[in-house]
Amino acid sequence: MPEQPCQNSRMPPTNAELRALDLEHVWHPCTQMKDHEREMPLVPLRSGRGAWLEDYDGHRYLDAISSWWVNLWGHAHPRINAAVQAQLDDLPHAMFAGFTHGPAARLAAQLVALAPPGLTRCYFADSGSAAIEVAVKMSFHSWRNAGRPRKTRFVTLSNSYHGETLGALAVGNVELYKAIYRPLLMDVITVPSPDPWAAGPDVDAPTAAARAAEALEATLAAQAEEISALILEPLVQCAGSMRMYHPDYLRRARAACDRHGVHLIADEIAVGFGRTGPLFACEQADITPDFLCLSKGLTAGYLPMSVVLTREPIYQAFYDDHHKLNAFLHSHSYAGNPLGCAAALASLALFAEPGATAARMQLATDLGAAVHAAFDEHPQVAEVRRCGTIVAVEFVRDRATREHYSWRERRHLHIHRHALGRGVLLRPLGNVIYFMPPYCTTPAELELMAAVGREGLDRAVAAAPGGA
Repeated sequence: MPEQPCQNSRMPPTNAELRALDLEHVWHPCTQMKDHEREMPLVPLRSGRGAWLEDYDGHRYLDAISSWWVNLWGHAHPRINAAVQAQLDDLPHAMFAGFTHGPAARLAAQLVALAPPGLTRCYFADSGSAAIEVAVKMSFHSWRNAGRPRKTRFVTLSNSYHGETLGALAVGNVELYKAIYRPLLMDVITVPSPDPWAAGPDVDAPTAAARAAEALEATLAAQAEEISALILEPLVQCAGSMRMYHPDYLRRARAACDRHGVHLIADEIAVGFGRTGPLFACEQADITPDFLCLSKGLTAGYLPMSVVLTREPIYQAFYDDHHKLNAFLHSHSYAGNPLGCAAALASLALFAEPGATAARMQLATDLGAAVHAAFDEHPQVAEVRRCGTIVAVEFVRDRATREHYSWRERRHLHIHRHALGRGVLLRPLGNVIYFMPPYCTTPAELELMAAVGREGLDRAVAAAPGGA
């Protein structure tokens, strides 16, 4: 008997119909689902082109945050589309245990050639959190294989975020994500972030970096025998309210790890692939980590994929005869997925185009100018900060004291909803409005997103507490 076609396979033609179907069956991340019924109605997206998204009713939204920091070149980029479509016809999936394929081998070779010198090996996974898990396990396991089983602990920075699987949560420090799961998490050592905002209004970025580096040095000097690795986000603590710090901290941290025999894990999941200026944020300090974790922009927002790059001595710590049981056992069914590799290769080719770097630098300058013009004189803005193509606006109840609005007031929700109504996708992090647009965004579009963000802040400030 021939298979019967699904009677309900037609996609609902309107936002309302698709929203109702979704709310009946889907559980979305990072939001209280009850809010999607009224406070934050779901936006059903039908298509995307360049820096714009479009819903089923024909409304367009300027993507000011690259859809959670993944979209580098714009939605549905023709070059990346063609690469993925070509690969789809040849090999859409291959198991990566005992097999390989051209896109994975070529991608690994290109990443090694582009990464900070000394990183020679690529380990593929399927998400940013998975990359952190790989790096943490690999660091611990390599010390064990090297005859140093006491090195089991990890050092993290205050206000850090590294993902939401249990290992990634453990080495992060944002209480919103971590607190409820604390009984399930390994114990880590937390040292001060080099973030100058946290250090106080009279502390500049180099001084904040130096003080934090001194605290790190003291911790490593006292506990190095039990410490496996230091993990950090180079230059920008993204989910930690887009706090930015001086590259001198990276240089000092690298030197301290070398002195005390501790690995350095660089989480460039969000800041890699040009977001801070150079291709990798570590380049701004001229350092090479022991592990470089990449995801998000790796495939330019096309497919889930991550990779951990590491040094040859760490690879060699696992390279042994089978009966020694020293192999690294961590697998993903979609590791090295050919479609994801094809997208990543096409994205790297766009970085190599003549004028691509200059265009990205100009975007960073134009974005900074647009946001500064919109927000610098606002009485509730305490700071506008920029690192490459990432700009953050810290808004406060009182500019003089830098007192924040309570999270219970949900001021950010007014900004998000106003922006959607004006055709801009913004999703503030508490008291921080941030902009991280695709590299194809025009100066006029940058000015639009900044102006809409300013309008949203005005409405948030004027709103009654708890009046969302």
